[in-house]
Amino acid sequence: MSLVDIRLLTIALVSVLGLVALIVAKPKLHPLLALLLVSIAVGLATGMPLDKVASAISGGAGKTLGAVGLVVALGAMLGKLLAESGVTTAVSDAIVSRSSYRALPWAMAGVAFVIGIPMFFEVGLVVLLPLIFGVARKLETGKVGRGSAYVYVSVPVIAALAAMHGMVPPHPGPLTAIATLKTSVGATMIYGFIAAVPAIILAGPIYGTFIAPRMQARPDEAMIHQYVPESEGLPAPADRTPADSSAPPGVGVGVGVGVLCALLPALLMLAHAIAEIVLDKTSPVLHVTAFLGNPIVAMLLGLIFAMVMLRAGEPEAVRKALSQSVKPISNVLLIIAGGGAFQQVLTDAHVGDAIVHMSHQLALSPLLLGWLISMLLSVSTGSATVGIVGAAGLLAPLATSGETVNMPLLALSIGCGSLFFNYANHAGFWLVKESFGMSMGEATRTISVVQSIVSVVGLLMVFALNLMPPLG
Repeated sequence: MSLVDIRLLTIALVSVLGLVALIVAKPKLHPLLALLLVSIAVGLATGMPLDKVASAISGGAGKTLGAVGLVVALGAMLGKLLAESGVTTAVSDAIVSRSSYRALPWAMAGVAFVIGIPMFFEVGLVVLLPLIFGVARKLETGKVGRGSAYVYVSVPVIAALAAMHGMVPPHPGPLTAIATLKTSVGATMIYGFIAAVPAIILAGPIYGTFIAPRMQARPDEAMIHQYVPESEGLPAPADRTPADSSAPPGVGVGVGVGVLCALLPALLMLAHAIAEIVLDKTSPVLHVTAFLGNPIVAMLLGLIFAMVMLRAGEPEAVRKALSQSVKPISNVLLIIAGGGAFQQVLTDAHVGDAIVHMSHQLALSPLLLGWLISMLLSVSTGSATVGIVGAAGLLAPLATSGETVNMPLLALSIGCGSLFFNYANHAGFWLVKESFGMSMGEATRTISVVQSIVSVVGLLMVFALNLMPPLG
């Protein structure tokens, strides 16, 4: 390692500590302001040209909003329609009535396991927010359990979505590792499913049951009204005017139709995932499914389908309802954009290169080394994809070196490493924090710890699976 590498690593560490200090200590800045200030400071400290600092901030924010922001907004609109039509309440009633209090986290983890197969972490969480809020509100209204009902219900979902995102193809991260290492999609997928199950169990229902009674996190009333209709006994928000009552009235649609409306985006993405595996890359069908399965297109089609099938009401009432749905998430979107800016500055400052150089000093098992490099890159740059691409690229020569390495397990270990300690420079951290009204500490004890458990358990499963004969 050179002195430049040491300086970059020190700057990255100080920047994360400084970001936390600006948010939780005086002057207790809004997270967006803190993220932008720290991004500028990192750029200047690493010697980036001024124009590069500005372009990295704007480019990172724009790229993140383009990838996540539109999906979050469309998901909020879809959630509003599902809530107003009574679908969220009906599904919540079905889950609560058929599951005991202790069984609820397992049911939520099972739902998220299926939803998470084709979906990004952020997209899956947005799709499931109406269900999470609906079930948690039922528990809260019935005064069932201790602590935060929202943490109790959401932690299993976060664990399942994170495990799917980092371990199982056809998610972009695992697929990138598979392509770079030139290994098998099928074997990696099988290993991924096997490793994901214990990781989800420990990080989801078990950890969620432990942590929920010790937390009081609760979304603000505007966010709750986003997904839970007022007929559930909630008081109207203070800023709601009588004119808002023209929101789409609930109509007597079947629960099956409502569930289809909620799952249509996931089904479109799943169709694309299956097509990528079974079809030739030149197939016209693959190109069609790739378009329909794009998260933005899938969410848009799902929203339009819901507007038609749920018979949402008069056009003016629907427009007002959709406008209302975006207001509570505006703060979330701005903070996600700030996280994207911070991530891009760290990446452009070549912090990742410094970590790769540091890894050369380590003499470790390839499976552990892949996990470690991916983890360090992901934590420092705020991007699981950067972690996976960097680690896979560094270890790709192992595929042709003649060294005996189970390459599908190496791809899995790299994916697991990218999940470790999702924190303030990750967009998913801010999505969870702001959606559930958490403090920095509460968000750390949920998404950061949950993903760390998933990551470590996944690595342990990699070592266990490596003791067995390789697949194929």
